Amino acid sequence: MSAVLLLVGVSAMAVALLLLAVVVVPPGPARVPLSRLDPTAAPSTSALAGAGAAAGAAVEKVLVKRGRLAAGAAALERAGMSMTLPNFVLVAGLATLVAGVLGLVLGGLLLCLLLIVVVPFAAKLFLGFRASRRQAAFADQLDDSLQLMAGSLRAGHSLLRAVDSVSQEADAPMSEEFSRIVNETRVGRDLNDALDGVAERMGSDDFTWVAQAIAIHREVGGNLAEVLDAVGHTIRERNAIRRQVKALSAEGKLSAIVLMALPFGVTFFISMSNPDYVGKFTESLTGYAMLAAAVVMLLVGGLWLRSTVRIKF
Repeated sequence: MSAVLLLVGVSAMAVALLLLAVVVVPPGPARVPLSRLDPTAAPSTSALAGAGAAAGAAVEKVLVKRGRLAAGAAALERAGMSMTLPNFVLVAGLATLVAGVLGLVLGGLLLCLLLIVVVPFAAKLFLGFRASRRQAAFADQLDDSLQLMAGSLRAGHSLLRAVDSVSQEADAPMSEEFSRIVNETRVGRDLNDALDGVAERMGSDDFTWVAQAIAIHREVGGNLAEVLDAVGHTIRERNAIRRQVKALSAEGKLSAIVLMALPFGVTFFISMSNPDYVGKFTESLTGYAMLAAAVVMLLVGGLWLRSTVRIKF
């Protein structure tokens, strides 16, 4: 028995040492093939990468022909996605194809067609959701960024250096947009145009004021730090009112969600507890007319609730 335990202990120690050597101890420097060090040699591509590049080129050609390349690329930029538009379209198309096949296998032709229609709209809604969240985060960070710029200007730094300090110290998406301003000015774009591009891309009226204040300062001079402080104070008060309005309208938004989800919940519960009761609606023309009327009234009520709880500020 002792010999068996000794053998088990020695085996466990050997396994532990092997794991230590493989996981904990860092490996030696990896050797790079000499072919990769030759700048004249073309990188080797696999068949899958070549097929993906060809598909992306075909999608880009179609988008250029339909005139949607610029608008789609701008939508991806607003959402903060580094993926190119052809690649995004390819991913959405593959997701639609997979969803359609799964729907055909699991639920038949009706579910297949429904998923084929829903998935592209879901991709568009995803972009809109990311863009709105990014714009909201940008608006919340603008006040602190203006204070940082004003402090840099008071310390004796130039305007471009103050913009660069925001790109290094702020959080995303503010740092991403200010880094883009710095990079664009380095390649020769005018600072005013770069600032106007950020304001248009982020849909921010507050940053439009900042861009106008900086443009006026560059023409007539003055103390830009004090101007930024005044603009920041105004933006801070607007943000406070915006948060107050958002808090007061939260109850209405929750009520709208409950009222819109209630018919679907009741229909699902009745269909599970008493299927014959719900089945009467699909057995005659009158039942289909009642369903159509219910859908129309639901859409009208949803639009009315949306316009009620959506307060533009």
